[in-house]
Amino acid sequence: MSLKKALLIIFVILLVDQISKIYIKTHFQLGESIHVFSWFQIAFIENDGMAWGTKLSDFTTIISDRSAKLILTLFRIVAVTGIAFWLVDVTKKQKSKILVFAISIIFAGALGNIIDSVFYGFLFSDSIMQVATFLPENGGYESVFHGNVVDMLYFPIWNGILPEWLPLFGGKQFSFFDPVFNVADVAISTGIGILIVFNKKAFSD
Repeated sequence: MSLKKALLIIFVILLVDQISKIYIKTHFQLGESIHVFSWFQIAFIENDGMAWGTKLSDFTTIISDRSAKLILTLFRIVAVTGIAFWLVDVTKKQKSKILVFAISIIFAGALGNIIDSVFYGFLFSDSIMQVATFLPENGGYESVFHGNVVDMLYFPIWNGILPEWLPLFGGKQFSFFDPVFNVADVAISTGIGILIVFNKKAFSD
């Protein structure tokens, strides 16, 4: 797969990701949700940490929430820069299409979430008890590098009590699954999944 095709894939994913996030940000209040199906909801939340809202400051009291957010954003930028070099390298060396495709969608997803973290804080007002506005007169809800990632895809497929015969978890309340995510997250997870499942084909040489 050529670099041009890879860039086209990245552009399409980024476009869908950012359009969906901007729409949610400018049409929903934080915490607002719409039931599309019994197993699918559009539920607007914001994530200021890593996966499932985990933050560096959760593991140590030395780092403040604000510093942890900045470190996370800078780490994401470094990581996506590395992925970009990897993508250019594999296309130049004409590696397998599966590998190029997987790296492309991982890069697109990572870049999509970086855009939120870097720019959304000053581009939008906050969404607490109100619908956010774009480029508010009084400034955004945060500074550069401190924005929150917009999530909205929620699939509460099953919720109930697990059978008593299950070891450790039997009889306990369980839901599948709780995380709320976005298009960028789907792209990253899919790309990583492809590399795991099709490992031999992706790294055939």
